[in-house]
This record gives sequence, structure tokens and C-alpha cells, in this order.
Amino acid sequence: MQFRLQYLTLVSLFFSSLCFSQTSPYPSKPVKVIVPFAAGSATDQIGRAFAQKLSESLGQTFIVENKAGVNGMLGADAVAKSAPDGYTVLIGTNSTNAALKSLMKKLPYDQDTAFTPVAYFGSVPLIVAVHNEVPSKTLKEFVSLAKSKPGVMTFASASSSQLVSTEMLMSMSGIQMTHVPYKSGPAAMTDLIGGQVNLFTADFAVMLPQVKAGKIRGLAVTSLQRSKVIPELPTVNEALGLKEYELIAYFAMFAPAGTPRDIVLKLNQAVNSASKDKDIQERFSSLGFETAPGSPEALGERNRLETIKWTRAILEAKIEPQ
Repeated sequence: MQFRLQYLTLVSLFFSSLCFSQTSPYPSKPVKVIVPFAAGSATDQIGRAFAQKLSESLGQTFIVENKAGVNGMLGADAVAKSAPDGYTVLIGTNSTNAALKSLMKKLPYDQDTAFTPVAYFGSVPLIVAVHNEVPSKTLKEFVSLAKSKPGVMTFASASSSQLVSTEMLMSMSGIQMTHVPYKSGPAAMTDLIGGQVNLFTADFAVMLPQVKAGKIRGLAVTSLQRSKVIPELPTVNEALGLKEYELIAYFAMFAPAGTPRDIVLKLNQAVNSASKDKDIQERFSSLGFETAPGSPEALGERNRLETIKWTRAILEAKIEPQ
């Protein structure tokens, strides 16, 4: 009888230990954070800053891995096909989670169902800029120049927001330019400074330092209001007398579909806390970055509406899916 009791006790302890190990608090090991764009991009800078804050608040390392290519599709695909256990997450953007399905003939995943919305980080406007030797001093002058030379002027892009913003500009102003695609925003910037391309529209992280340094000439911002960071630049609407031009880039965390609710909520709470952190706000305020803490459901609804908006913009700009 005593032997039987000891046996049952050991069995009970074993299963209790097994149960405990399977339900240990999340995260119990390092978390991989996929940034679907190159190092140095706004997505990379913002993603790394938030990953550091999550490491501090959740007590585990959040390892950032850059997986750039095809407007963010390669990185997004890697996350979509990862285990839904909270240990692989995506720093998604309007490119990966709103625009791609309208820009590509076929995606290796279903953009609308492959991801679980986790938390919204914030947004930034873009700056339209030209190489310093382009004679135009204003966006209106550049449009006049481009109209006089259809297809001669060139523009760079390395993401959906960069491509669509310029295609929208061309469509609404009636100009034609030649597109030069790049794998990364920093690479496109290098060629803009060097004069290999005439125009580039990109986020403040890539643009603002070069505009401030006088290496390129800023012409306008893509938001509805002027930016407090560089108030001397008019909006595209102001510069060209338009009413409906607006395009901003946003950043958010997504996990593979099926990620447990408790993990999603824990990550959401940590991201929202990071969004309110003074270090984050002060570090990126100079880039025009505005945080907006919210629930996973709020991100899901925001992303749904942005997908509709980007689909319409891509159709109106007559961008052919690749």
C-alpha cells in the first residue's frame, strides 16, 4: 500500500511538472521580431526601439531580424507561415498589411486572414524631395518641368507607400515619370543624393536628415496638415491646389493567425506602454512620428479601412499589379 502511494505521488508530481512547463508564463524564450524592410529604414528604426522596450518590460530578448524584399512581402510571408505561439511577430506597415494585395497579382498568403492584429505603433508622413541639381524650387515648378518632358524625369521607390504616393502625385497632377525600383529606402536615397534619380518620396526617417543637411531639396509633405518638424514645407494639396491628396505610413505589430488571445493581449499592453514612453516619443518626434495606443480590435479595424483606402488609391493611380 505504501509503495502504491509513493508511486501515485511520483506520477502526480511528474504530470504537475509537465503541466507547469507547458504553461510557463509568456515569454519564456527570446522572441523573433521580423522587420520586412532594410536596416536604417523607418520601419527598422521604430521596430528596434519598440523591441528594446518590450525586452525591458517583458524580461526576454526581442531579437530584430531584417528580411527585406518585394515591398515587404518576404518578411510578411515568413511570419504568416510561422507557428502561432507568440515567438515570431511582424513589424507590419501599410505596405505589408494594406497595399500588397492590390500591388501583387498573387501573394503566397492571404493578407486578410494570415495575421492577428496585435498593437498599433504610430504613423509618419512622407516628404517629396528632389536632387539638388533639379532646377525646380517648388513642387508646382517640378510638375511644370515634368509636363514639359514626359517620361524623362525619374522617381525612386522601395516600398508600397513610396511607390503609391508618387503614382498618386503623377495621376492627380497629370505628369509622367519613369519608375526606378530599389530594394531599400537608404539605397534609393543614396542615388537621389548622387543624382541617379530625380525625385523620391519617403518617410521622415529617411528624408529629414538629408533635407536638413541640404543634400536634397524638400518640396512638400504628404499629410493633410504641415508637419511641426519642418513647417516650411507645404502639403502637396497646398503646393498644387489639390484637396484630396494624402498618404501617410503607419507601423504596427502583427502575429500569425491563431496566436493565443492571452499572448496577443500581453504584447498589446507592452506595446501600448512603450508608445507612452518618453524615450520613444522624444526619439521619434523629430521624424514626425505620432503614437496612438489602442486595442488589437482597433488595429484590425484601422487596417481594414486602410486596405480599402490603399486599394482605391492604387486603382486611381492606375498601378498595374506585378
